[in-house]
Amino acid sequence: MSQNADESLPTQMVGPARDWLKTLGKYREPDAWRSSFEIAVTLCPFVVLWACAWWALSVSWTLALFLSVINAAFLLRLFCIQHDCGHGAFFKNRAVSDWVGRGLGVLTLTPYDVWRRSHAIHHGAAGDLGRRGIGDVQTLTVSEYRALSWGGRLKYRAYRNPIVMFGLGPGYLFLLQNRLPLGFMSQARFWVSAMLTNVVILCALGAIVYFKGLQPILLIFMPTTLVAATIGVWLFYVQHQFENTYWEETPDWDLHDAAFHGSSHYVLPPVLQWLTANIGIHHIHHLYSRIPFYRLPQVLVDCPALGTMNRLTIRQSFAQARLHLWDEERKRLVAFSQIRTPATSAVPS
Repeated sequence: MSQNADESLPTQMVGPARDWLKTLGKYREPDAWRSSFEIAVTLCPFVVLWACAWWALSVSWTLALFLSVINAAFLLRLFCIQHDCGHGAFFKNRAVSDWVGRGLGVLTLTPYDVWRRSHAIHHGAAGDLGRRGIGDVQTLTVSEYRALSWGGRLKYRAYRNPIVMFGLGPGYLFLLQNRLPLGFMSQARFWVSAMLTNVVILCALGAIVYFKGLQPILLIFMPTTLVAATIGVWLFYVQHQFENTYWEETPDWDLHDAAFHGSSHYVLPPVLQWLTANIGIHHIHHLYSRIPFYRLPQVLVDCPALGTMNRLTIRQSFAQARLHLWDEERKRLVAFSQIRTPATSAVPS
């Protein structure tokens, strides 16, 4: 499962993570016209495809479903734009970024202010074994897993199972979990964010049902949402869950090293790179999150050494879904089959 030697250079050839901050800072300024253009070329096709799918309901349910699945790609891209807004990377005016993000949050079923806070925690604690739990994929160390009861291991295996992680999980996350400000229940502003988003979503869905019944919900809204959510969860997973990622105990953890070495460079074909708003260039994004997504490719052109970091092809990424535990001794993610557990408490593979 190791990456090919020709696809990744040793860390020392790239240099310390912190040393790149000054260079990356040159790319941080967003362009208002470019940002507006990116919203337009994503939102307009999304609306048009929704309208076409609505019209197709009177012609063919299959056609409506097909258009809805295609539209998931544009919904995913809208989420990626919302993501940049959350980092203050899309417009120089933070208020403009925030209100654009809140509007997009209705379409992505994601309360913007709640998500922005949890995502900030993710950026500030990614790779820190002592601060897991918010905005990340639950990851146990080998020793923690061995210390679990039989039932605990079974629960963790179920959570990490692809059917749950990429099948049931995305729908639960976006349709149910996002409805409440979990983890921030005591703070009023996050309740306001969640509840106002919920009210607008409910009004929109109610209007759809009023004018057209349940068909648009079942054949347009749900397929578009679930496919986009599944792809989004997969992208987030492979961006941090790869064999040579970074995890350290709090005293040894470093913010910049975690960003640089704990985020993958997911190499995608140009069309997919566009539809995912360059989110695959994740190691640079994590090291300097204020860079607008449309400037990330230029970073790789100007700094080719960064393009060799943590490269992960689509083919290689599928193998990462079999890695579930952090081996603190070997400093890598490993599969359940790669560890030995006491025979008295082992669960079937």
